[in-house]
Order: sequence, then structure tokens, then C-alpha cells
Amino acid sequence: MTSLTQLQPHGLWGFFAQFCAIPHPSKHEAALSQWIQTWAHEQGLPVVVDEVGNLIIKKPASPGMEDRKGVILQAHIDMVPQANADTDHDFTRDPIQAYVDGEWVRAKGTTLGADNGIGAAACLAVLGDRHIKHGPLEVLLTIDEEAGMTGAKGLQPGLLDGEILLNTDSEQDGEVYMGCAGGVDAQLRFAYEAEPVPADHQAWELKLSGLRGGHSGVNIHQGRGNANKLLGRLLHSLSQELPLRLAELSGGTLRNAIPREARALLLLPAQQAEALAAALSRLATPLKAELATIDSKLDFSLTSAPLPHRCLSLAAQRRLLNGLLACPNGVIRMSDAIAGVVETSTNMGVISTQEEAIKLQCLIRSLNESGREHVEQMTQAVADLAGADCQFSGRYPGWTPDPASPIMRLLRETHKELFASDPKIMVIHAGLECGLFQPAYPHWDMVSFGPTIQGAHSPDERVHIPAVHRFWQLLISLLEQIPSR
Repeated sequence: MTSLTQLQPHGLWGFFAQFCAIPHPSKHEAALSQWIQTWAHEQGLPVVVDEVGNLIIKKPASPGMEDRKGVILQAHIDMVPQANADTDHDFTRDPIQAYVDGEWVRAKGTTLGADNGIGAAACLAVLGDRHIKHGPLEVLLTIDEEAGMTGAKGLQPGLLDGEILLNTDSEQDGEVYMGCAGGVDAQLRFAYEAEPVPADHQAWELKLSGLRGGHSGVNIHQGRGNANKLLGRLLHSLSQELPLRLAELSGGTLRNAIPREARALLLLPAQQAEALAAALSRLATPLKAELATIDSKLDFSLTSAPLPHRCLSLAAQRRLLNGLLACPNGVIRMSDAIAGVVETSTNMGVISTQEEAIKLQCLIRSLNESGREHVEQMTQAVADLAGADCQFSGRYPGWTPDPASPIMRLLRETHKELFASDPKIMVIHAGLECGLFQPAYPHWDMVSFGPTIQGAHSPDERVHIPAVHRFWQLLISLLEQIPSR
């Protein structure tokens, strides 16, 4: 079997293999950060760890290129931790089991971490290669991009000297990004008004599984099923037919991933068991048909479960199910200015049951402030009507496109020289860190590009090996052609 270290370019894939060996989910990047610091010191490269944990590594210009504009290579070192239900994996302790599958690299049962591990590996490969020609170079490796962008938000002015930032966090070969969506987290809190379990009731676990999931920005326009939304629809319909009581709800693990699985703990009189199974079969059929093309493996299961000690009051249950049914999800509006690009969306990412409340976490994205504010207002209105508390946090700005960007023009020319084709200049409906850098470094000329990565934020994640090689060629050619100050 081919190992990652046998792939070209050797330096990049060698670093990525090392990343896979060191657990580094969001908020648990310390071990990988320490490994990178040790490696940089061994290379004689100065390292700065800023107050939030970002790494800044500097490398002098190649001889004769000292007068070139300074470049910052940038990536984030955290990864999204997602595993299949049948995969036993502790992302804080276990290595990623990456393997070569034809022209792709993927992982066994989990996310791969190519987002943004390939970009971070490329940054280190440039630092470690004495033959690549470049001007003054800095590498900025941020933390916690996937779970809150705290690294990018906390970057302070005055730490970096460069004028051009090359972000490596894009996921489609042949596309170059010059703008991205901003976002905000929304949390709806439905109070858990508890009652004792009624006499003669039986508990059932209703589980929804088999969905593809994916990135809540990049994949949101593809109509993939959202497990939380589908479960909410199903429970609302079941509650209209049967005297069910709800004890627990859970679904999804990350607010920026489309949830693939969700479950509910239901209570019904024992004599209603057959009626529940029949109603589930009948109501699930149109949902499966609705998603047959995009999510053909959608599945529903119903199994007996231990009896809980409490359930929601009927009034609280009604408010919760109405809230889940009415809460916006998916694409809200497509862009009029940029064909084929989502302007505004929202994702019902995580449902969890706690002692005092059932919580729903959503991630709202938009290319403009008015679109984001509109969905905030809709979400707040749903919460008000459903008697839930609603809090917004973690707002981050989008990255406004600059059509006159010199680095964009140079990248386009370099791409055409290398591959005899123009790249697609795009705006992405996802949260790149570039927008958060602008307050501290408003003078930076920024661009984002990367290799083809499919299924990011899900265990289906895979990276295209030939695309990684083209990404590397483009990166080093671009560094050689950065103009003088």
C-alpha cells in the first residue's frame, strides 16, 4: 500500500503525515503547535507564539530577493473532529488513519484534516526547502479556526511585516478566492419544563442516520439533508397523530457542519407501539423520496430504550417542536452579483439536551451585513414565538472583494503560465480568516487558493493527490514572481 510519504511533493506530504499522527482538533492544538515550534527551532527559524496561541515563523529572503515585497503564508492548524457512528475514535488522543485510495487520500471512518492540514503542511514545506526562491517570508499558523476563529480574531497588529497574504484554506483546484462570507452563531435555549413520566408508558429511541453531512457553507446549496431539521419535521408530524411525550433530543456535533445524525427519546403508552412503528414508516417514506437523489442512504430506526426519569411538559414540548419546525435552515438567498454563489444561509448544526434546557446551535452566514441581520431577526422571531431564549455571539466579518488586487492579477497570470488556463475568480460562502485580519492589517493584499478537497467537515473528506501537486507548483511559482517593493 502506498504511504503518504511516497507521494509528491515529498516535503508537503511528509508534514501532512506528521500532522495526522498528532491529534489536533479545534481547541486541542497544543501538541501539534509544540511539535511545529520544535521543528522550526531545529531549522534555525525564529518562532513567535502570540497571546492567543497563533504561531509566526519567519524566514529570510533568498539571496538576491531581499527587495521583494514580504509575503505571509497562512493556514490554520486545527481540524474538524467528525467520525462515523460505527467508528470508535478519540480525536484528542488517537491519530488520524490516512490512506491512499487511487488518486485520493482519505481517512478510516473520520475526517481527514486536509482542511487545512494540506495548506499548513505546504507552509512548513516552503520553510524547510532551501531551494525555493522567495522574498522575505513569514508563516502565520492560526488556531481554533473551525470552532470560533479565535486565532484570527486575536491576531494583534505589529507582529507581521509582510504586505501580501496567501491564504491556503480554499478547497477547489483551479479556483481562486477574493472574498468570503461573514457569520454569527445563534443559540436558542428552550427551557426544560420537566414532568414525571406518565404511568404505563414505554420509551423508544428514534434515530435518523445515513446522511452525507458536509460543510455548512461550501455544501449548503446542494440540498443535503439536515438531520436536526428532518427530525424536527418528523417529530412534529408524529405528535399530531400520537400522544407521544419527548424526553431527549440530540443531533449534530458542530455548528459549522451539516448534521448527519440525530436522535430522540420518546414515550408512548405501551399499547401504542404498533401505531408508532406504522406512523414512522408512513411519514419517513416521503422524506426519503424527497432526498433520494442527494442523500440516498437516509435511514430511520426505532428501538426500545430504558425508561427515563422525566419528560417535557406538553406545553414545553409543543413550543420546542414548533420552534424546530419554523427555524430557518439552508439557503436563504443566492447572490445577484455573483452567479452561482450563495449570499445568505443558516445551518441548524447542533441540538443537545441538558438538565435545564434543550439547546439549538445555528451558524448564520452572509456575504453582506443586511443578509446576516435579516436571518438574525428571523431566528430571534422564531425564538420569541416559541418562548425560547436566543443569544448571538462570535460575529465575524466577511472579506470584501478587491477587483484591483495586484496579487490576484499575478496569481491569475502565474496560473495561466503553468497550466495554460485561467483560474476561476470566486467568492466563497464560507468563513475564511482573511476578513478577520483586515482590522489589524488593513494594508494586506490577500488571496486564497488550495487543492481539491471534497467532503470537508465529514468522514467522507478526501483530498485529490494531483491537485495537491498543482497547488504546490502554483505556490512556489508565485513566490518566485512576487515583485519588488
